[in-house]
Amino acid sequence: MSVYVDDLQVSLRNRNWPYSHSCHLVADTVEQLHYFAGRMRLKPAWFQNKPELPHYDLTAGMRKYAISLGAIEINWKGMSELMQLYRSRSAGQ
Repeated sequence: MSVYVDDLQVSLRNRNWPYSHSCHLVADTVEQLHYFAGRMRLKPAWFQNKPELPHYDLTAGMRKYAISLGAIEINWKGMSELMQLYRSRSAGQ
C-alpha cells in the first residue's frame, strides 16, 4: 500500500479551514486512502472526492503524523504524476 503526502502550501483560510498551511494525503487507491485515513482518525466527512485526485487535506502537524505512520513524501512533480495515473485509470474503467 502506498500513501503519499505532498509539500505544505499556503492555504486560504476560511471559516471551515483556519490553518495557514496544508497539504494533501493521497494513495494509489481510494480504498488505501480511506484505510490510512482511518488509522489517522480522520473523519470520513473530510474526504474530498475530487475528479482529478481524491484526497484529504492535512495540517502541518497531521502531515508529520502521516509520515510517522509510513506516508511517503512527494513534491509537486510526484503529485502531478499521481494525478496522471489516476486519470488514466479512471478513463480505462
